Amino acid sequence: MFERRVTVASKVGLHARPAALVAKAAAAQPVKITIRKDDTQPVEAGSILGLMTLGAAFGDEVVLAADGEGAEAALDHIAQLVATDLDNAN
Repeated sequence: MFERRVTVASKVGLHARPAALVAKAAAAQPVKITIRKDDTQPVEAGSILGLMTLGAAFGDEVVLAADGEGAEAALDHIAQLVATDLDNAN
């Protein structure tokens, strides 16, 4: 199991547009990616509803996890998205 810790950079957290962008990218990866805050159960990163119920706000640290072939590259890609301000992304 591979993990990445990353700080949420979007001012609105992982809600609305940022959640949709992260979920779409995570669902397109070759492995299942989960995301959690330290005090919560993991949810699927490819689920907009899962991301929104996580309640990850701006500045929160989240843990991404995945296992299998391609997991490290997939985690790097999703971690980069979470660490980017996606509030006004196209």
